[in-house]
Order: sequence, then structure tokens, then C-alpha cells
Amino acid sequence: MVCERGTIGYMTDAHDSHTTAQAYVVAGPSGVGKGTILASLCDRAPECWLSISATTRSPRPGEIDGVHYFFLTEKEFDRLLAEGNMLEWAVVHGKHRYGTPRGPVEDALAHGKTVILEVDLDGARQIRSSMPQVRQIFIAPPSFDVLERRLRSRATETEEQIRRRLETARVELAAADEFDIVLVNDSVARATDELLHICGLSK
Repeated sequence: MVCERGTIGYMTDAHDSHTTAQAYVVAGPSGVGKGTILASLCDRAPECWLSISATTRSPRPGEIDGVHYFFLTEKEFDRLLAEGNMLEWAVVHGKHRYGTPRGPVEDALAHGKTVILEVDLDGARQIRSSMPQVRQIFIAPPSFDVLERRLRSRATETEEQIRRRLETARVELAAADEFDIVLVNDSVARATDELLHICGLSK
């Protein structure tokens, strides 16, 4: 089961709504288990709404527009930026742009959804400026050694890639106190329980 997802839009009237729905940023270093926790969260609370990123790259085999990403042209991405309709964005690997469109997030909030945005540290910082009411949650490992073991156990990256991810992780972990809540992932089940409670989704 997956969280509900929405469609992209360039304009929204969500700012006229008096909804009490809340959005949450979830960030943390690579290998900390963000994806696993959010998958568990969606299984247990499918009514939550998981944000979809937009990208200017072409779809890969099996990827569906509006499900995996919103696939935009450079002109469409520029338009969202010019209209202030991108909550956060970045150029990845010096080539393609990725970002979080504002419209779907505000529309979901206007309809009373609990919104989850999974972003990196820079994205979280941008969202603090573009949508400061969003609560920010940092997923941390029990220790740096545990994080390194998790990264190596995936066996999906070269030693150089692991080294770069660990260097990035040190920077991200040093910024944990910027977030509203730090959630330690020492157990997926316990971390999911705590995240459900934080987001008001506990049954």
C-alpha cells in the first residue's frame, strides 16, 4: 500500500483555506533508513500524502509521470521557479534539476491531508524559507559506525561512492540541531511508531 499522491499544478488557491493540516519535512543522511521508515509509515497510515519531486531529466524505463516524478521540460521548470511555485530545488550532478512543486503540497494541505516531504539538508533549509510552517524531522542513525555499516551492507555502491556519502553524512549530522525533531532510527518499527505519533497518525 502506498501513500496518496496528487497531481502537479502551477496555481493553487490553498492559501484561502483554513485547514489545520500539517506538512512535515523528513531528512537525514543516505543509508539512515528514511525510505524504509516512510514505506512503513505509508503501509500503516495510507491516508497521509507523500510529495512527489519534479525533474527535468527524462523518465527511466518503468517510471511513470506523476507517480515516480513529475517530468518537466526546462521551460516548465523555469516557469514554476519564476512564479514562486517551487518550495526547494537543486541541480543534481551538474546536469538535471530536481525540486518540490508548491502547488500539490498546498492543495493536499487545503484538503486536510498530512503531507510528508522527503528532502535533503539543502532542501530542508530552502523549505524553512519558502514554507516556514512546515515541521522538520531529522532521521539520525544510532551512531556513525552503524550508518557506515548500513551503507556498506547495501553493496550497491563503490568504495569511492561510499566515502563521498559518509563525508556528506558528517555534514548532515552536524546540522541535526537545525531541525524541530531528531528521530533516531535504531529500529524501523519503533521509529515508525514515533513518526506516526509526531504526525498525529497513530491509531
